[in-house]
Amino acid sequence: MRRTVISLAIMATLPAFANELGDNPIETITVTADLRQSSLERLPASATVLTATELQDEGSEHFEQALGRIANLNWSGGSSRPRYFQIRGVGEQEEYRGAPNSSVGFIVDNIDLSGIGMAASLYDVQQVEVLRGPQGTQYGANALAGLIYVKSQDPTEQFEAGTELTFAEDNQQTYSGYVSGAADQDATLLYRIALQSHQQDGFRHNSYLGRDDTNKRDELTLRAKLRWQPVDDFSADLTFLHADLDNGYDVWTLDNNGFETDTDEPGVDSQRTNGLALDLSWAISDAVDLQSITSWSNTHAQHAYDGDWSNADYWGGLECTEYDDDWNEIGQAPCQYDYYWDKAAKRDTVSQEVRLSSGEAGRLWADSTDWLVGVYFNQLEEHNDLKSYYNGFDDQFLISDYRSKNMALFGQLDTELGRWSLSAGARIERRVADYRDDSGEAFEPTENMWGGHLSAGYALSDAHNAYVRIARGYKAGGFNMGLPDVLKPHSEFSAETLYNYELGLKSRWFDGAVRSDLSVFFMDRQDQQVEASLQDPDNPQRFFLYTNNAGSSDSYGLEWALNWQLNRQLELYSSLGLLKARYKAYSVTEADGSETDLSGRELAHAPNFQYALGGTYRNAQGWFANLNLNGKDAFYYSDSNDSRSEAYTLLNAKLGYEAQSWALYLWGRNLTDEKYGTRGFFFGNEPDQDWAAKQYVRYGDPRQVGITFNYHFM
Repeated sequence: MRRTVISLAIMATLPAFANELGDNPIETITVTADLRQSSLERLPASATVLTATELQDEGSEHFEQALGRIANLNWSGGSSRPRYFQIRGVGEQEEYRGAPNSSVGFIVDNIDLSGIGMAASLYDVQQVEVLRGPQGTQYGANALAGLIYVKSQDPTEQFEAGTELTFAEDNQQTYSGYVSGAADQDATLLYRIALQSHQQDGFRHNSYLGRDDTNKRDELTLRAKLRWQPVDDFSADLTFLHADLDNGYDVWTLDNNGFETDTDEPGVDSQRTNGLALDLSWAISDAVDLQSITSWSNTHAQHAYDGDWSNADYWGGLECTEYDDDWNEIGQAPCQYDYYWDKAAKRDTVSQEVRLSSGEAGRLWADSTDWLVGVYFNQLEEHNDLKSYYNGFDDQFLISDYRSKNMALFGQLDTELGRWSLSAGARIERRVADYRDDSGEAFEPTENMWGGHLSAGYALSDAHNAYVRIARGYKAGGFNMGLPDVLKPHSEFSAETLYNYELGLKSRWFDGAVRSDLSVFFMDRQDQQVEASLQDPDNPQRFFLYTNNAGSSDSYGLEWALNWQLNRQLELYSSLGLLKARYKAYSVTEADGSETDLSGRELAHAPNFQYALGGTYRNAQGWFANLNLNGKDAFYYSDSNDSRSEAYTLLNAKLGYEAQSWALYLWGRNLTDEKYGTRGFFFGNEPDQDWAAKQYVRYGDPRQVGITFNYHFM
């Protein structure tokens, strides 16, 4: 860690010796997820934007590979692809029940995939944006911690097409292609279609079944865009997304060896999503602009796993304690343990947003202030069918239906006063939810919530922009299903409120050749929602999963990104995230009804530091090289116990040759073959050990080397 900070400090002193870039200044980066679509250097908030070039230079095929580049963004490896994220320590670790309530928004081309963000291929993507801190004004309840926005490439007037082929270890084969252009002579209707097919075995060998594909990734992604602009003051953008992930799930082992499993019933982690978004923009007059965003998505998902993490032959060869009907110990007998858990879900989401904003002639107060008002409606419906089987018998069966409706009114004012830029925004949101299941449980919570922000930016000079920001975010309350008597006081939990205080300085030198974005923050979480679990002492294969409210917690830290384009050939870049996130007051209920006090302990999935360092070399003769590393500190896996990961660093490289229309690359990820945990549990899962609790870890991908070839037709 100390060497990382020293390296960043050295890079900060180097701009004084930077070479001029002549007629090639760095392009302005626009944050499209912001209501005003501000430039990154003027945005009064902590944000990271990874452009298409940056993603391609590091060889990122899926959002999973880009995560290490983004400060204070962590993820939970409880699925075949990342779908549970934490920004500054705020976010979910899993969802096994049917009442979605995300803290981190995840949107792909205006299609809301919060909580189901596995469909995140980065092929033909324009940029990935991560906005940290509550986004209460524009996104409301689903963006308490922040927002992840993936924007694909837009259609082009000129015809272009391309293809990309990747072959790598782990039997990876990835085939991709895109085509874009005008559908008519006047170029009023433009189109773009991108398709990718990705297969690999999943880095696991199942020794019991003699298979290498029980943890496979079999993923198909299709994006299509149409842009219709018959006149200058009107445009319509229609986006279609189809993602079919037919993935396996076989990652847990009793001995924590990581990559050698012996399950007899490997699980699945599939997701099939279809989504549509229609974005209409109309300049009604010189004074008023109208924007309408309509979104729909349908997702069918299945998450299933072999809960005993082994096979009947293994368990039958061990001795377990035998009990009578009154749970009196009567001797030893061959173990019998066979458990399978399976949840199928169907989710439908419809949303409509309408915004009115000021045009050139509609600004207020001597043309100094832009205004924006909007209304928002969202309806989410989810049907869940949960099944589990234990030792040949039906264990748990539950069919549930959940529906929520969110209605919001929001507005924002943005003022320019000389060197000052001021912004104020607010959002009022009403949420109505309804839950029913076939066990007879029912909940109908209704809440009114509000959030917003105040920010002030000041141009210290042409090179430096400082800002201060205060934001209030919120997350709806909810309920817990199927709790035992000891947890009945936690049947419902309250809404959470987060106050974020932030200072930042964004600097640009040498026509943008050196870029520094620094922010420091303090977050005050009130009625913090905490995920907890309790193993059933009478049926140890089962768990009671629930959410409750901690009294409060606070977090503070910084994010710093530094990029330096030394000359036309060489670029260096880095990022650093520091975080201290602790409970001020929280206790967790144990099986006997006692309370364990966790006040003062760090939050789960909130490492104290994360960092990335890298460099890209590209010369006029076509040779290319990228070397980068990223790492993070140890962190707690759960808020219910003290199970922890270990700190780690990953080293990656990409070498190649780039011609005018084609390129060939050799790349490697995790070149030192680091063994690192992405998710962990602490509980009893071995009946021969009388269900004694211990730590089990799911590990990230090992070393992989491959080649990529791409060709562009123009």
